[in-house]
Amino acid sequence: MVKSDPDTIMEATAAAHFSGLHFDDQYPVPNYKGSNKVPFVIGVAGGTASGKTTVCDMIIQQLHDHLAVLVNQDSLSLSLFSTFADSQIPADSFYRGLTPEEMANVGEYNFDHPDALDTEQLLECLGNLKANQPVQIPVYDFKNHQRCSDRFRKVNASDVVILEGILVFHDARVRELMNMKIFVDTDADVRLARRITRDTLERGRDVNGVIDQYAKFVKPAFDDFILPTKKYADVILPRGGDNHVAIDLMVQHIRMKLGQHDLRTIYPNVFVIQSTFQIRGMHTLIRDQETNKHDFVFYADRLIRLIVENGLGHMPFTEKQVITPTGSIYVGVDFCKQLCGVSIIRSGESMENALRACCKGIKVGKILIHREGDDGKQVLLVRCPWLNVTLISLYLLVVFNESLSRGVELIQGCTMSKRLIVFVLIYKMWLIIMQLIYEKLPINIADGHVLLMDPILGTGNSAVQAIELLIRKGVPESHIIFLNLISAPEGIHKVCKRFPLLKIVTSEIDAGLNEEYRVVPGMGEFGDRYFGTDDDGPEQVFKAPIEPKLQQGLYTPFKRLSHVGDAQDGPFPSSIA
Repeated sequence: MVKSDPDTIMEATAAAHFSGLHFDDQYPVPNYKGSNKVPFVIGVAGGTASGKTTVCDMIIQQLHDHLAVLVNQDSLSLSLFSTFADSQIPADSFYRGLTPEEMANVGEYNFDHPDALDTEQLLECLGNLKANQPVQIPVYDFKNHQRCSDRFRKVNASDVVILEGILVFHDARVRELMNMKIFVDTDADVRLARRITRDTLERGRDVNGVIDQYAKFVKPAFDDFILPTKKYADVILPRGGDNHVAIDLMVQHIRMKLGQHDLRTIYPNVFVIQSTFQIRGMHTLIRDQETNKHDFVFYADRLIRLIVENGLGHMPFTEKQVITPTGSIYVGVDFCKQLCGVSIIRSGESMENALRACCKGIKVGKILIHREGDDGKQVLLVRCPWLNVTLISLYLLVVFNESLSRGVELIQGCTMSKRLIVFVLIYKMWLIIMQLIYEKLPINIADGHVLLMDPILGTGNSAVQAIELLIRKGVPESHIIFLNLISAPEGIHKVCKRFPLLKIVTSEIDAGLNEEYRVVPGMGEFGDRYFGTDDDGPEQVFKAPIEPKLQQGLYTPFKRLSHVGDAQDGPFPSSIA
């Protein structure tokens, strides 16, 4: 495997912002051929010389931080950045090859008729691009009016696919693949004048030949096949590229759709920070298994800082006026005063430095939740029968305020339904005790807002337990903002369904969980990679045994649960491997 240095990746990365979606039947989304990421497909139709290509170029120029493929129905081109000189790949045609009979009378052949185009190849091309697959487009020889069998151009999938052509709305199958349909409506006289100028200056044709072709083929085709498709358009754009206001509004809508993950249509409380190539580059580095610990920590810290800043933007602000050194009045805002952070040990501790760098003197609490099993769920069953008996006795003593023997008599005298209720309550108490091993939170945590921090949102089980603890401590659900680097759709579903008023701020939403309940594509075990405790890392320098007293304390849940106070003065270690 060839390893790329971080600077090269940051400059040349072209990874998609959303790695994809993975839904069960309960949350259907417009997926295509089992792909994870679904590109945004835009269709641009209109008459000849109406300004379709100009509109497409203006859209691509404003989508500078997204990859866009411009597919012309009569020629295919690829645009990555409008500033690149080689961003256009011309002359790849979707015209079908002419038969010998048609070649014999090529001057009478109508290239503006729908039958002149190979719609099946266009559908295959769009299908592969929408399924995130690269496509091989054969080169069309306009001299012989045949496809070159030995020449192809490769086009990769992108965030945006723009299909432009006079007949792109004619076939219903092509229209169904589009997320947005634009019809460029330009006056017929203006279009004719443009076509005459273009064909005479750029293609060397005489004026009479251009007018004859327009009257014989172009205008009838527009009236019969192009103008009737105007009714299928979502947006009718008058004046083409001269209508800057309409183009700006369309670009804003497209950017909103690109930045709006499909999960946000279900949960408006999910926020994904706006993607840039810098953010993609940093994600490329921290997701690369070949990235060393130093680079992983450096770029992870940069991403975490952006997420923390974005999360702080969701805090309430109050208006404040100040006097500037020039004696002028500046109307601004005042920061939220009642704010604290809570990290889920231990990966969440990697986000504490960024929070402290943004909020001077902020108090940070900690929660440790034990997980066991491949499904990421907390320990649910007790393997020690004597501990079960002890818990049952404890529960009866606390709830019924009776002696142990009396508690046993109560169970024996209960009906089966009452016994079931008792054991359900015991079970729920056991979940609380065993899942939450340690918590140390500020005393006044219920008085303000809380930034809950955990880099990876996978199954959502740990997050749910941490959020329930905060709510039990008096923190309103709407005052909790959950910050993480990447999220799995399964975790978002679990958290947002349970806590609809809570906000989630993340940088990317991945495809989902694999059979081992790991986030994919993911970035591996974040805590191990960040703190250098992964299996492939160097041997530990410190091998001193854990103090018996501390080790015993870890498994004394009642004692740990009773500790509530200022999060900064507790004796518990700040990091637990």
